[in-house]
Amino acid sequence: MPKLERIEAGHYRIPLPEVLTDSTHGAMTHFELVTCRLRDAEGAEGVGYTYTVGRNGGAAHDILAREIAELAAGHEADAIEALWQHLWWGLHYGGRGGPAVLAQSAIDIALWDLKARRAKLPLWRLLGGYDPRVPCYAGGIDLELDAKALIRQTEGNLARGFRAIKMKVGRPRLSEDVAKLAAMRAHLGEGFPLMVDANMRWTADVAIRAARAFAPHDPTWLEEPVVPEDVAGHARVLREGGVPIATGENLRSLWDFQALIAAGGVSYPEPDVTNCGGVTAFMKIAHLAEAHHLPLTSHGAHDVTVQLLAACPNRFYLEAHGFGLDRYIEQPLLIEAGMAVAPDRPGHGIGFDWAGLEAHRA
Repeated sequence: MPKLERIEAGHYRIPLPEVLTDSTHGAMTHFELVTCRLRDAEGAEGVGYTYTVGRNGGAAHDILAREIAELAAGHEADAIEALWQHLWWGLHYGGRGGPAVLAQSAIDIALWDLKARRAKLPLWRLLGGYDPRVPCYAGGIDLELDAKALIRQTEGNLARGFRAIKMKVGRPRLSEDVAKLAAMRAHLGEGFPLMVDANMRWTADVAIRAARAFAPHDPTWLEEPVVPEDVAGHARVLREGGVPIATGENLRSLWDFQALIAAGGVSYPEPDVTNCGGVTAFMKIAHLAEAHHLPLTSHGAHDVTVQLLAACPNRFYLEAHGFGLDRYIEQPLLIEAGMAVAPDRPGHGIGFDWAGLEAHRA
């Protein structure tokens, strides 16, 4: 098998088209893209990436460029599981999360892209293949929008082909969240898939109160009601709140998901391929969820994740929101009548505009 010959890391700080807000991160003006470009000894290439909402991208880039490049140099490119374990334990003492697992996710995505390109297959087929058409929703970062502005944004998303919508909650007054949710439900109609996302805003007691207030408006799920470390709190909110719970974008390993699922704290596990350990870990989380009869959703990185959910029989919804990254991708995600379509191009199918990104190199 060919060995890895080149590992190149990039770090870009990209201004957002508009300021985005949620209940915990505040105003977001930039996102950081950290890329990994691989080449094996036969000249085949693969690309992966991770991202942040504005901070710590430099740390992930440094780990990727220095620690991971050294650990991975000369390893067999197709022995992805072996290399994943080598990196996990090589970074373990100062890792087990944070920038280390973001960096590991980026190289793992690149390795799977490389493998699929060498096989001349789209990644979703290499991973087993299920259905290239994946239900998706528009993930808004819109806490500060009033009801009228939120409905205008929603109309734009419906015009783009979305048939499911997520809105932010976590305003200082619960009554404000309830009023906006009620306005959205009235506008979209009964049965339209409508998710709400609190971004870890509340304690379990407050989240239960919020869930009960939201329940009459039939949210598809309440996302991240409490901090990810509060496994028992998630279980309480799900048990006592009366609405399904989606969470996992801030969990950093297969074992984090195992603990949450075992505690009965999640209805829809929600890994992010760019921070849970890459494709290798994401697919294990998907199979773990399947074994517990749980539908899988996702967070972020929709251009990669559509390939993964297209290989999962228990997929539910793909989140589509790219922080404006579509401006730097040659062929952005295709959405048709509420479905994201995994491309048939070899690999994950993402081609970056490297010249355009260069203006934002950090």
